[in-house]
Amino acid sequence: MLGIISTACSFCIVDRQSKIPNGTRRKFRAPSSKPCFSYILRATRCIPLSFRFSILDKKMEVEGQATQPPKFALPVDSENKATVFRLFSVAAPHMRAFHLSWVSFFACFVSTFAAPPLLPIIRDNLNLTASDIGNAGIASVSGAVFARVAMGTACDLFGPRLASASLILLTAPAVYFTSIASSSTSFLLVRFFTGFSLATFVSTQFWMSSMFSAPVVGTANGVAGGWGNLGGGATQLIMPLVFALILNIGAVKFTAWRIAFFIPALFQTLSAFAVLIFGKDLPDGNFRRLQKSGDKTKDKVSNVFFHGITNYRGWILALTYGYCFGVELTIDNIVAEYFYDRFDLKLHTAGMIAASSGLANIVSRPAGGMLSDAVAKRFGMRGRLWALWIVQTLGGVFCIILGRVGSLGASVVVMIVFSIFVQAACGLTFGVVPFVSRRSLGLISGMTGGGGNVGAVLTQLIFFKGSKYSKETGITFMGVMIIFCTLPICLIYFPQWGGMFCGPSSKITTEEDYYLSEWTSEEKEKGLHLASLKFADNSRRERGRKEDSETKPVDETPSTHV
Repeated sequence: MLGIISTACSFCIVDRQSKIPNGTRRKFRAPSSKPCFSYILRATRCIPLSFRFSILDKKMEVEGQATQPPKFALPVDSENKATVFRLFSVAAPHMRAFHLSWVSFFACFVSTFAAPPLLPIIRDNLNLTASDIGNAGIASVSGAVFARVAMGTACDLFGPRLASASLILLTAPAVYFTSIASSSTSFLLVRFFTGFSLATFVSTQFWMSSMFSAPVVGTANGVAGGWGNLGGGATQLIMPLVFALILNIGAVKFTAWRIAFFIPALFQTLSAFAVLIFGKDLPDGNFRRLQKSGDKTKDKVSNVFFHGITNYRGWILALTYGYCFGVELTIDNIVAEYFYDRFDLKLHTAGMIAASSGLANIVSRPAGGMLSDAVAKRFGMRGRLWALWIVQTLGGVFCIILGRVGSLGASVVVMIVFSIFVQAACGLTFGVVPFVSRRSLGLISGMTGGGGNVGAVLTQLIFFKGSKYSKETGITFMGVMIIFCTLPICLIYFPQWGGMFCGPSSKITTEEDYYLSEWTSEEKEKGLHLASLKFADNSRRERGRKEDSETKPVDETPSTHV
């Protein structure tokens, strides 16, 4: 093996010409003063990827160009991504990033949905009509549609830490300004600008995908997203309690609801500073430092954008996510008022019932991520897709039932079951997203997340704006939409892994071929594709246990020439 390593390196460093078996001669363009990584990789194609990166590391050590690799508290792969997920650990940088991401996203969810549990009071104070309330609910989720796409691109270019903290700080003033809203227009505007903060979901998922390896990335994404979404349920409890506390102190009710908004605003502000101070973009450091040291190349916006929008899998996931996460956002906006009006409940009681839907996120979305990782161990990517389709379709079925039942007890039980399936589908979706594109991961995450907000906007416009449909009828029709918009998952196909109904391509297609197709030959000559090579090697588990045992990677097949 040492002989192979020495020979491979000498081809690039010393020899300008190499003899090919057919008798022709080929010139190497690598300068003699330093090794050319692309030629080392090409010359050692008979060696598995894991050995190839060892070759590069060894060579760099010999040349004195590499420092000692950083030490991590968790076991890591070749990209320094954690291969285990320890929920109650705060080890830097992996688990610390996890806790910072979900707490900051939780704070944004609390702020965005702080108004719905107090709507019966706010509508009397501001003289809001049913149409005004519907428009404000739509505004709260529509602003994040484009913000999420922009956030994805920002994460690709500047890193999740800076992108997330900046957005949180920019939207915090809107939460403070809610306390001085005096009309339906001002109330709509503060809800619109506060809703931009929901784009931090994209940075959360990007951050987890950058910190955790393929075997646990679904779990990490599911728990971070689920515990962040928990804010939508927690705020249904928090805001009525804060409101009641302020009332007991002596404030009148039309003043108490305004003071109450300072609590989520302050929480959101503090979470942003925590991300900036304690967070790290990647296991190896922050984007800016790595780019300055040359350890990470700065990609072009045009390239990131092109490879993201031309990948049809991202568009399908955006559509289907619109009717799992989009439905969850819709329920957060309407469910408290629905139970308050239909069953003539007290405000606090309606808030507690509504909270049970959002609070299901503590187990349901993480369970979806864990289920995605579990089925992938046996069935690979095809298992992830099947699990997503089944769970989301069942969520649609229970949504239809929720709109048909007429008793309070049955409605509460069905709502909780429906919430569990819909939220688990969200976790399952982001068990697939990290594998769609390596180069445009942030943009694909943003497209998918933005699709969730588009689904929420369309659903509320069609079924819950004004008085065209009763809320129970709108919920039933929403369930039908979930079922139909989940069907396109059948069209997602990865040539190296297959799809729901088809196996891998009959042509010899590897993970390396798929992820390197995003890079041009000139970019490969510069070594810009090396991160994608490592990711491809770590993604081979998506073949599933059966396929992986039957398929021998191309990289392990001896080459006939160098």
